[in-house]
Amino acid sequence: MKPKMIWANLAVADLERTHKFYTKLGFKPNNPHSSNELVSFFAGENEFIIHFFLKNIIERNLKTMKFGDPQTSNEIIFTLSAASKEQVDEWALEVKNAGGTIVSEPESFGENYYGFIFADPDGHKFNVFFM
Repeated sequence: MKPKMIWANLAVADLERTHKFYTKLGFKPNNPHSSNELVSFFAGENEFIIHFFLKNIIERNLKTMKFGDPQTSNEIIFTLSAASKEQVDEWALEVKNAGGTIVSEPESFGENYYGFIFADPDGHKFNVFFM
């Protein structure tokens, strides 16, 4: 398989809250694909797409699949690459100011890694690191 594109689909409880959070972090809205059922954002230089669907909509569309509670389990953890340690620290402040939760404060780990983990308002986890 050689997909032309890949995107992620995550379940959320509140589209407006999700839109505000990711917009505050500087994610570029994918407006043609936003609706009353989902909000969509481009992420990164290659414009990876993340769709945030209302939970009942995505579960209905997937027929037999149910999503767990991201507050107590993980379906996936995305890693966002920073350009420097200073940028890692700046992003941690941006996440806090946008209403996210810092799960693990910025710190060094391993020999060449510096980063932190945060959760969005629905509990979806992201790992941010500089390597």
